This record gives sequence, C-alpha cells and structure tokens, in this order.
Amino acid sequence: MPRAVVLLSGGLDSATTAAIARSQGFEWFGLSVDYGQRHRFELEASRQVAKALGARDHIQVDVDLSRIGGSALTADIAVPKNRDEATMSTGIPVTYVPARNTVLLSLALGYAEVLGAADLFVGVNAVDYSGYPDCRPEYLEAFERLANLATKAGVEGSLAFKIHAPLVRLTKAEIIRTGVSLGVDYGLTHTCYDPDLEGRACGNCDACTLRLKGFAEAGFPDPVQYMKSS
Repeated sequence: MPRAVVLLSGGLDSATTAAIARSQGFEWFGLSVDYGQRHRFELEASRQVAKALGARDHIQVDVDLSRIGGSALTADIAVPKNRDEATMSTGIPVTYVPARNTVLLSLALGYAEVLGAADLFVGVNAVDYSGYPDCRPEYLEAFERLANLATKAGVEGSLAFKIHAPLVRLTKAEIIRTGVSLGVDYGLTHTCYDPDLEGRACGNCDACTLRLKGFAEAGFPDPVQYMKSS
C-alpha cells in the first residue's frame, strides 16, 4: 500500500479527508499539531478519529503559535459570533492564524519525507467561505512546487510530492455526505472555535455556523453536543 500523511485537526473536514485517503488505498499516517489553539478539545478528537479510521500511526507535534498571537484562536481576542454568510464572506476573519497552514504542511512534508510517503492530504476548503488565504487552490499548488524544490527526496527524484485537497471545491453538505458514505463518525469530531469547559460547541461561531448549515443541507443530524440550540 502506498503511504500518505494526513493533517488531522480533529475537525469534520480532516476526518473526511482521512476517510478519503483510506478509501483510495493509502496506508495513512496522521499528524496533528498543538499550535497553542484555544479550542484544545480538537486534539483529543484527532486521536479518536485516527483510531476510528485506522491510521497506521498518529503523532502530535507541538509548535506554540500563541507566542506569535495575532489570531482569535491563539490570543486573547474575541471569537466572532452570530455572523451571517454575507458578513463571513467579507475579508479575512480574525480567526485566521498567521501562516498556520504553511507551518502545518511543512511539518507534514518533513514527516512524509522520513516515511517515504509522496502523498500529503489536507482538508482545506475554499467553497463554504472561511476567507483564509492558505485554503485556496493556488496556495496548495505553490506549496506542492515548494515541496519538490525544498526536500532531498524531491531534488534527488526519489519522491514526487503531491498535495491532495479532496474537499477544496466541495460544499460543507457535500463533504458531510461523502464522509457519511465512507463511514465517518462525526460524533468524534470537534469544530467549534469557542467551546465551553466541557467541550460543548457554542453553536454561534463561524465554524459552528458553517457546520450546522452543512448538516442541515445534507439532511443529517449533527451528532455533537451544543451548549444551546442554534
């Protein structure tokens, strides 16, 4: 079986991406990153997802981006709540973490080179709007070029790295339908940017809003627990 590294956040999108990698015949290795995020429940969720979807191995790397700050996910900045789609689609939100996907993909690239894995899977999405510049197809294409220029394996030709973003052009509803068809247990996932101390989702941040909309449009109930009805 060919090997692949899957960036696993513990969220809905990365769980679906892992299931897709598995369905395509890859022996997949999960990589999660503790980057100092305030929604820490996602790290435990990533471990549960990795186990449920049969990861060959799952590692966690710690890189404290909270030392840099600049985001509502890593600093003492309020998480936006109760925003409609029109508002969410305007500008880059304060939940953007500076250079996060570049850092995460770089770690995944290093892990892949050590494993001898040419394929990297990432669950970014550019349709259900989040506004993040490092979720765009042109960014992923640029990183793939970098991966093959900046590694020993790429330069010597022993590996031709490929960045897989199978969800990049899907709506959230399409992602959920795909995951359900592949047996993803979305009750294991964690999406909320601002959960309570018990890990219950707020139901009102951008991530919860998009998730709830996706489940409603897909025609499935969202199995995670919310603080209150939304």
